[in-house]
Amino acid sequence: MIKKNVSGTTLFVVFSSLLLSCDNSSNEPQSEYSDKIESVTLLKTTKSWDGTTYPAYPSTQPEISVLKIAVPPNSALNWHKHPVINAAYVEKGEIQIERKEDGKTQWVRKGQVLPEMVNTGHRGKTGEQGATLIVFYSGTPDIPLSEPLQ
Repeated sequence: MIKKNVSGTTLFVVFSSLLLSCDNSSNEPQSEYSDKIESVTLLKTTKSWDGTTYPAYPSTQPEISVLKIAVPPNSALNWHKHPVINAAYVEKGEIQIERKEDGKTQWVRKGQVLPEMVNTGHRGKTGEQGATLIVFYSGTPDIPLSEPLQ
């Protein structure tokens, strides 16, 4: 009887170990989405990051432009201004925005949105990470998205 109990116990332990060691997870990547539609407002503003109220849109044909801009680590963009309203989403890394007239700065990091300045000189500077930006411009076909400054 002891031999029968030991055999039964051994068989139970081995069977349980096999069941517990089975990995039921698949090698397929898990979805980053939930089972319902979600909407998150990343930015809604009437002012640029420095507090300046945006000007009225031109009354001509509107044009939307979306650019993906990659800025290498430890780089500075040239001084420039935007004659149209735009906003930048930081897809990767981080970038420091600097206003030319007084040196005011603000860091924008991955996942954040920056409401850009209109007709104000500025530039972006990266640190050791660099940055990839998705920039949305709301302009017109006859107005450039950016203009260089001296």
